[in-house]
Amino acid sequence: MLVNSLSLPSNLFTSFSASDIRTNQRWPPLKSSNSLSFSSKSRFLCKSTQNSSGVGPDDAVIIVDHGSRRKESNLMLNEFVEMYRRKTGYQIVEPAHMELAEPSIGDAFQSCVQQGAHRIIISPFFLGPGRHWSQDIPSLSAEAAKQHPGVSYIVTAPLGLHELLVDVVNDRINYCLKHVAGDADECSVCAGTGKCILHQ
Repeated sequence: MLVNSLSLPSNLFTSFSASDIRTNQRWPPLKSSNSLSFSSKSRFLCKSTQNSSGVGPDDAVIIVDHGSRRKESNLMLNEFVEMYRRKTGYQIVEPAHMELAEPSIGDAFQSCVQQGAHRIIISPFFLGPGRHWSQDIPSLSAEAAKQHPGVSYIVTAPLGLHELLVDVVNDRINYCLKHVAGDADECSVCAGTGKCILHQ
């Protein structure tokens, strides 16, 4: 049976507030702020949606990043996947790295199927729609799907110009400024690196 690649409407998927990251004590606290308005005509702009359709009990989500030779970077994806699983309540959520590290997209795909998934939702943890999103991840996903006839899959949009990313970027900036002013410890991203310093 030929594996189906799905094309779903953009409003099918829901998102969660970046402020929920503060529930994880290893991340710096995020402060709520008013959402900024952008032109609705922007091609890659996404807004938070509430829709009863979406990820179901027979679905699995794979969150895939680029992958790194740096172990700490790869472990950070695992932490994000745990945060995402707790927030959404989805039963099957797996991390994957496009290259350089394990688990691969193929490994994650197989794990999802073994857990009972009939549809795989592959979400690129990338900011923009570059070559990895348009070519590499779809190619690796199609190759993985060949091993599992009857299981459908979709590669969703990358993060893009989402309103909540404004809050995340602004919080990172303000937290680092507090650190260099001596008002906050290093966040988990910078901890032990000595990178968060003011150069004069």
